[in-house]
Amino acid sequence: MKHYLSTLFIYMCSCCAYCQNDFVLGADMGWLTEYEVKGHKYYDNSGREREAMSLMADYGISVQRIRVWVNPIKHGNWCGKYDVLNKCLRAKSLGQEIMIDFHYSDWWADPGKQNIPEAWLGHDIKQMTDDVRTHTVDILTCLKEHGITPKWIQVGNETSNGMLWSVKMDPVTGWEWKDENGNTSISSSMGHIGGDIHQPENYAALFKSGYEAAKSVFPDAKVLVHLDNGFDNNLYNWNLDILKNNGATFDMIGMSVYPYWSILAKKEPTAEKTISDCIENIKKLYEKYNVDIMITETGFFVDESHSEVMEEGKRQLRKLIHESKYNTHGHCKGVIYWEPQCKPSQYKLGAFTEDGRPTAIMEGFLEEK
Repeated sequence: MKHYLSTLFIYMCSCCAYCQNDFVLGADMGWLTEYEVKGHKYYDNSGREREAMSLMADYGISVQRIRVWVNPIKHGNWCGKYDVLNKCLRAKSLGQEIMIDFHYSDWWADPGKQNIPEAWLGHDIKQMTDDVRTHTVDILTCLKEHGITPKWIQVGNETSNGMLWSVKMDPVTGWEWKDENGNTSISSSMGHIGGDIHQPENYAALFKSGYEAAKSVFPDAKVLVHLDNGFDNNLYNWNLDILKNNGATFDMIGMSVYPYWSILAKKEPTAEKTISDCIENIKKLYEKYNVDIMITETGFFVDESHSEVMEEGKRQLRKLIHESKYNTHGHCKGVIYWEPQCKPSQYKLGAFTEDGRPTAIMEGFLEEK
């Protein structure tokens, strides 16, 4: 019995260490270089001016998730090849790991739109899989030639409804046009899934092309498929089964988990339920697909006039990290905050003040235990 208890103790300790040692905290700071060019500065809690990525390291953040747009010439070339390279070199100089997030669009790609790059419009499925492959290899080869080795590569961004399908855009706002019921209108599609346009084979072929391209440059990188609404097990089963049943594969699953948006959309009643459902989904997905999961996007509401709002955000972030780290049997490998350094006037789920100082939300990274 004594020998059995000793063996059990050693096993439990090793499992606990495994669960903790390979769990990472990260940030997606895609707006950073644009902010800096416009003169925005960052400060720590003592008021000292700081370089933003190194300031993040003070909070235990060791991963930079860096998004890639195909040809963002109409959007200042931010998140284009050389802006991506610049951010990767900065992250590497700080000893941080890198996740590359391919949007396969000239601007934002998300569940409501996956706008086909202008240069790819009119291409058939064979041409577009070649486009995906060429673009992926081009970006990753550029990084490799500059000594950058991403640990994770995300093929598509929030591809819950497929990838590479365009919607009608509002010429005034620059965002997707919506009717009185909030619906968008698809203008062209190569890989949409669901609704009247259902192209599961194309979606899988496009994802597979990106996967194989990523592996051709960085064979040891983990390639992720990324969906939104991390609490929604039905969504993940439906989408991932389409990929698997049509010959695609993935190494990890990436999730977006935003309690604020989930409640606002009336998809979840509370932040607690959003987080608990997400944790249960992680367990179920690992059991079904036998791949690890990472929360690649999250964020919490900033209201500088109400400190209790930031305290609540800190509590929710702390809970999400703690549950992901200790209640998923080691199968959730990290939590990444989306644009923590941004101005709340631009996006209200960051974690900094308008003048570039960390709010209490950032302390959630330090208090997860």
